Amino acid sequence: MKLIDRKVRVAELILRCSVFALALLAAILIVTDVQVKEIFMIKKEAKFTNMKALVFMVVVNGIAAGYSLLQAVRCVVGLMKGNVLLSKPLAWTIFSGDQVVAYLCVAGTAAAAQSAAFAKLGVPELQWMKVCDMYGKFCNQVGEGIASSLFACVGMVLVSCISAFGVFRLYGGSKTRQSSRW
Repeated sequence: MKLIDRKVRVAELILRCSVFALALLAAILIVTDVQVKEIFMIKKEAKFTNMKALVFMVVVNGIAAGYSLLQAVRCVVGLMKGNVLLSKPLAWTIFSGDQVVAYLCVAGTAAAAQSAAFAKLGVPELQWMKVCDMYGKFCNQVGEGIASSLFACVGMVLVSCISAFGVFRLYGGSKTRQSSRW
């Protein structure tokens, strides 16, 4: 059982570090993305602040990166000390935090992907043009940021599953159970 527990904790550490790196990469890709076009001697600049969904995604990815870094440090300390998480309130707090960050990641990435689809495909019924036809470099880099954010979301969901395992294993296991009879 100790070998399985150690493997789960190492997997959690790897996932948390991956989420940190991917969320940070997504935020950097989106924030540094700028493209300028000159239309009839007027300069138009495409940047992430023009789309509120991208601003939300950057904030969410910053939160996910910071949270994952803090939890990764906790995992490293736990692995070095060899302590197993035995406190139910602490386990519930970590699980709840993981759930909140996972849901935020999914919401931010979904909102940005929806906005990116509008920018790529346009909406002729509403006379929204295909912005990506004019700002190709901008849209490509936004797509890379959304892809990185999507992978960070998947990692965060997996981390939440590991947290759920950590919480619910505290409620069962070694005690012998009496079978209930009707």
